[in-house]
Amino acid sequence: MIRTFTARSILVTCATAVVSVIVTAAVALPVAVTAANRQARQGLHDKAILTGDVLATARPAERETLVRRLRGQGIEVYMIRRGVPDQPGLPAPVVNQVAAGVGVDGRAVVGGHAVLVAGRPLATAGNGVVLTRAVTGAAALVLRNLWLALAAGLAAGLVAGALLARLVATPVRNAAAAAARLRAGDRTVRLAVRPPTEVAELAESFNRLAAALATSEGRQRDFLLSVSHELRTPLTTIRGYAEALADGVVGAEGAPKAGRTVLDEADRLDRLVSDLLVLARLEAADLPVELMPVDLADLIGSAAEAWGGRCAPVGVVLRTELPGTPVTARTDPGRVRQVVDGLCENALRVVPAGAPLVLAVRAEPAGGVVEVRDGGPGFTDDDLAVAFERGALYQRYRGVRTVGSGLGLALAARLVRRLGGTIEAGHAPEGGARFTVVLPYETGAWSDQTGA
Repeated sequence: MIRTFTARSILVTCATAVVSVIVTAAVALPVAVTAANRQARQGLHDKAILTGDVLATARPAERETLVRRLRGQGIEVYMIRRGVPDQPGLPAPVVNQVAAGVGVDGRAVVGGHAVLVAGRPLATAGNGVVLTRAVTGAAALVLRNLWLALAAGLAAGLVAGALLARLVATPVRNAAAAAARLRAGDRTVRLAVRPPTEVAELAESFNRLAAALATSEGRQRDFLLSVSHELRTPLTTIRGYAEALADGVVGAEGAPKAGRTVLDEADRLDRLVSDLLVLARLEAADLPVELMPVDLADLIGSAAEAWGGRCAPVGVVLRTELPGTPVTARTDPGRVRQVVDGLCENALRVVPAGAPLVLAVRAEPAGGVVEVRDGGPGFTDDDLAVAFERGALYQRYRGVRTVGSGLGLALAARLVRRLGGTIEAGHAPEGGARFTVVLPYETGAWSDQTGA
């Protein structure tokens, strides 16, 4: 079995050369045979005319010399005198026709062999000259030449195949070597973009892949650093209070406060680990969702009641914009609430006292819309482009404003996609960030939502 690309290229080019030669020979053979026979008959015809003229006027010695020359060329000469040939073998019809003063051009059988015949009468009645020549075997000659052409084609195929294989296989080998380096961890490897077009496209695709891997690994490193930082902070707090309790530094009066602090930090760790687990299951498409008809207005109204108690102590004004009629989507209410809670938690972390936090629901042709808007510092246009990438905003704003683990928006985006919806980040009219979630309707028409 031929495994290498080089060997296959050589085999294909050789096969192509052989087929081309055979097809060409099959087409050209009849034409070549016909042309060769026509040329041989014309040559014998011309020689017969010349021989007749010479024999009519030449002396006996010159006649003998001419006959010898013709026989040396494979042409047999028959002299007909008074209707009788000087040699046996000529067919009687040919002899009679020439003796009657009529020329002959064609084929005949002489001595059991097919020959070309050309006869010319001489000036004296009953006299003439007939030339015969064996059929040239043009077909055999062409076939013999075919083998030569076939050999030449095979040789050319070998050379062309080797050159083609080298031309095409070299960039493939370069790509394989670069892929091996990429697999070994070298993210700086790149391929030169050179023609032909297909090779250039391969190189460009490889380079984009290498760049994407480098970017992805960089983000993963940043994400791991941010998660490590988020894990270390509550662990440090828990460890400090645990040591203080163990060493007796914290007395009985301080124990409740220490316990609450440890509990808060443990809850923080639990949320972080839960977010990581949910995110991992989402990326593996292993997170179960239970789709059912859900009134988004009722669901967000309940969420607003729960978040009202958290907004009031920090001075954030919670507002709702809910329609007077149900907006029924086919979704998982628990997962939608998880998305809304995450967006509200992110907002509450940065919204200053006196600024609004808005929960809105409306019906649109594309689906049921849930919107979370705030009056916080918001995002830049560059922030919006990477808002749902893990840890992207965390890296930008760590140390600048209060940030979470860097998982919340990535988790929300993947949850919404898992529910068959879309999520978009933008600028809110309240001056901060706006997150718009669109969820598919329960089976039915847009008119079902509008009451038309």
